Amino acid sequence: MPKQPRAVLDTIIAFPPNRDTLGATAYLIVENETKILVDCPAWDEQNQKFLRDRGGVSWLVVTHRGGIGKVEEIQQAFGCKVLIQEQEAYLLPKLEVNTFRSEFRLTPHSQVIWTPGHSPGSSCLYYSAFGGVLFSGRHLLPNLEGLPVPLQTSKTFHWPRQIRSIELLLARFSPETLKYICPGANTGFLRGKRAIDRAYQHLVSLDLDALLLAKPVL
Repeated sequence: MPKQPRAVLDTIIAFPPNRDTLGATAYLIVENETKILVDCPAWDEQNQKFLRDRGGVSWLVVTHRGGIGKVEEIQQAFGCKVLIQEQEAYLLPKLEVNTFRSEFRLTPHSQVIWTPGHSPGSSCLYYSAFGGVLFSGRHLLPNLEGLPVPLQTSKTFHWPRQIRSIELLLARFSPETLKYICPGANTGFLRGKRAIDRAYQHLVSLDLDALLLAKPVL
């Protein structure tokens, strides 16, 4: 039986990993009349019905080039606005998209922040409810212990920039404003948890200098 989307926190839903985006996890934030889809879930009948039953999609936020999936089909189905960082908008040449450089505010409680490194236009969505939730795309992923880390691979665009992006997040937030991370992949390493809690404390404990010297994971 296909896996169902499930609640992470009130108003936040996680979709099952999507093969079209190499096993990435998409999320839906239901904020009053605004529905924000973070990356693309599998475009099957179950997910289409799920989204229709919740009033469709207002915004589709693409956190990195690997999260594109069926953007065109989703926009056609719901007439939603698509947001992607300006350096990766060329990957959607047939669509009308909204772009941003450093930041973009979607609602009073939601904004997208450019965090380059994993890809040139990698970004995170910050949602201020529940003590602060960061939808990290592939910028930060859970490791085998379920802790948030940057992951350097042979496809990483610019590793030092990715480390600097973490430094900027640490300067921007605090333990009081960043409680959870909802990663965009590797969610199986959370072992049944819906999100990574104590997010800021985990990030501040990273040895960023040592990470800069780390070898890529092939």
